Amino acid sequence: MTHLEPGAVDVRTLADHPLTDAGSSALRMVAPGAVTAGRFGLVEYRLAPHSRGADPHVHSTFSESFYVVAGELTLYAGDRWQPCRAGDFALAHERGVHGFRNDSDEPATFLILFTPGIAREEFFAEMAELRRSGRRPSPEEMTAFYARHDQVMVDV
Repeated sequence: MTHLEPGAVDVRTLADHPLTDAGSSALRMVAPGAVTAGRFGLVEYRLAPHSRGADPHVHSTFSESFYVVAGELTLYAGDRWQPCRAGDFALAHERGVHGFRNDSDEPATFLILFTPGIAREEFFAEMAELRRSGRRPSPEEMTAFYARHDQVMVDV
């Protein structure tokens, strides 16, 4: 179901949103914006031990919320990297500098909620394809890629 009428209920199973391998991580588009009528997007993310997730960056048109399900995620928030454990929640408002990585010896599983539900799945699909292909885009190509997906990298 791609468009919900008022009062409708949409139930999705794991088969509806398979896990996508993205190198040292894996992600699952649990509820893309197309399913939620653009209200939100929800991603389940699994990050391997000692892995980079996303360097500090900002978005101008959407917020990201992080909820740690298992393990420990290191989140850049405000002006520093800090550990977040299972049950911790963090919200990065529009234009809020944030990033994430796994500094621990165990995998980290967390949810990312995008509000509103922009087509963020396209960003993750393109990133996974870049990793699979082994192609190394130029800095100019990466800047254009990020700009297309409302992501500006920030030096901290």
